[in-house]
Amino acid sequence: MKTHLSFRFGLLMLFFLILGVHAAEAQMGRKKKKEKTVADHQPVQQESVKVKQAEIRDSFSYSLGVLLANNLKQQGFAEFNAEALLQGLQQTMKGEQQLSLAQANMLVQDGIRKQREAESKANQEAGQKFLEENAKRKGVKVTDSGLQYEIIEKGKGPIPSAEDRVKVHYEGTLIDGTVFDSSFKRGEPLTFPVKGVIKGWQEALQMMPVGSKWKLYIPADLAYGERGAGANIPPNSTLIFVVQLLEIEPKESK
Repeated sequence: MKTHLSFRFGLLMLFFLILGVHAAEAQMGRKKKKEKTVADHQPVQQESVKVKQAEIRDSFSYSLGVLLANNLKQQGFAEFNAEALLQGLQQTMKGEQQLSLAQANMLVQDGIRKQREAESKANQEAGQKFLEENAKRKGVKVTDSGLQYEIIEKGKGPIPSAEDRVKVHYEGTLIDGTVFDSSFKRGEPLTFPVKGVIKGWQEALQMMPVGSKWKLYIPADLAYGERGAGANIPPNSTLIFVVQLLEIEPKESK
């Protein structure tokens, strides 16, 4: 829902900007017809102003295109018919659109839903294939839930419970190697309650002694599932984390 709203908001903002420019230009045109200015007697200066206005309009229009394309890319719409998009824009500006706003909104929502379903299915299949192959690797252990992990460094400290708060360093990637978050790169470990994170992390943390560094391979149903997480973690993504358990925070005395 958040993706849908931000997408619609971005499009609406650009659409209203375009309409505003169109209305302003129309108003200026009407004003010029009614008023005679000194510029009527200065054709050279008037021509120069017209050229500059055209350059500004072209730069502004191009910039709107850049913003719109960037908005579409951020929402995951890498493939669309640019000619049809331009046709819809031009016809709407002239008041000749073939769809009502309600119809257009319904079709956009339907397109978003179908694209997310296709993406979700593809990610699910790719994740399952990856985990099947990864489970065969030496040193990779698989739990009953389907969580996979390998021990990079074995700690000797205590093991957290579900009620503890822990401090960790971590890096998260997709199965294609894309890094979507890293406390190692930020140089700032994260502190949180064990039961306040995704299921795959909760399970792993309650097996890790403090001082350990593990690599986790987390199926989508133990991560963010069909909803994904923001723009960086698509729906039904299998995730890989390197997790270093630094400490268990002392419990506050009552």
